[in-house]
Amino acid sequence: MLIQRLHLHSFRRFAETEFSPVAGFNLITGDNGSGKTTLLEALHLLAHGRSFRARVRDGLVRQGDPALQAYVEWRLPDQSTHRAGLRHTGSQWQARLDGSDLRQISQLCEALAVISFEPGSHALVDGGSEGRRRYLDWGMFHVEHDFLPQWRRYTRALKQRNALLRQSGGRGQLDAWEHELAQSGEVLTQLRESYVASLQEHLVALLPQLLPAAGAVVLTLSPGWKRQELALADALLLARERDLSLGHTSVGPHRADLRFGLQHLPGREGLSRGQTKQLALALLLAQATQLAQTLGHWPVLQLDDLGSELDRQHQQRVLAVLAASGAQVLVTGTEPPPALATMALPVTMFHVEHGVITGPLHP
Repeated sequence: MLIQRLHLHSFRRFAETEFSPVAGFNLITGDNGSGKTTLLEALHLLAHGRSFRARVRDGLVRQGDPALQAYVEWRLPDQSTHRAGLRHTGSQWQARLDGSDLRQISQLCEALAVISFEPGSHALVDGGSEGRRRYLDWGMFHVEHDFLPQWRRYTRALKQRNALLRQSGGRGQLDAWEHELAQSGEVLTQLRESYVASLQEHLVALLPQLLPAAGAVVLTLSPGWKRQELALADALLLARERDLSLGHTSVGPHRADLRFGLQHLPGREGLSRGQTKQLALALLLAQATQLAQTLGHWPVLQLDDLGSELDRQHQQRVLAVLAASGAQVLVTGTEPPPALATMALPVTMFHVEHGVITGPLHP
């Protein structure tokens, strides 16, 4: 996947700007607050339906303007060109893909594949389980056709059961919704387990390059209930009285988590900050590799502020992996990452200053 053009209007500090990255490595430099990260943020928003820095209503729309607009053109390996646009007020959105209006933003997210490593990515390892579920589900959304229908079926049943738990007369309808929740939840969990197994293969190949101190790695899915002992239907029935007092469903795939065991390093709570970042990046690149294997082309890879996130040695390891992939890579920094200058990689440079993008520049 090759992003050819990104046009932004009223997006953070950009009143209007256009960015045309090239194949291979794109280095975007600029002072802190210049807007370089906004370019990555915009592509992430188009591909994920959310920013990696904030909610849309919390500062993405340029102050004083009614809505942000983002337009992107990209090319696939079959040489087909696609176009998409998004308008967002912070509370409402409109989107188009190849000239057609979209009813669901997931249609836009399905068309674009962008994976971002940014200063908050460490939360994939040391943060709460919600971020790891989102990581798994985004990857499955792109590679597993049965995932989205089952996820929607489960989410609808979960909302209905939770609503009934909070109603005084809702107990009589719980059986029907628990049946629906159990059926969809079991299928969803099987899909997640299969996906985690495929991620494991790619992570095993990547970790010696990105975090060699870890040794062997084992990824496992914690399904959200005691699956080895109980079917989900039985677990929901046993938890019913407790859930009635809580007012929400306490067991099921919405409580799932991704767990990792490292042979020579402690659990995620005992990793150093640097090791946490390296493991998070390895997980993201394993997902990118899985995506490339399934779709036949690499997603766009974004690394925000690489120079401050990883030391020179680990920068070199990461850049070597990225160079071997052939993916389009966008890297930002206040200055070129030190490792980039020592590796003789072909790089196209851009510079952002006072909301103006200069480039491409060829060092």
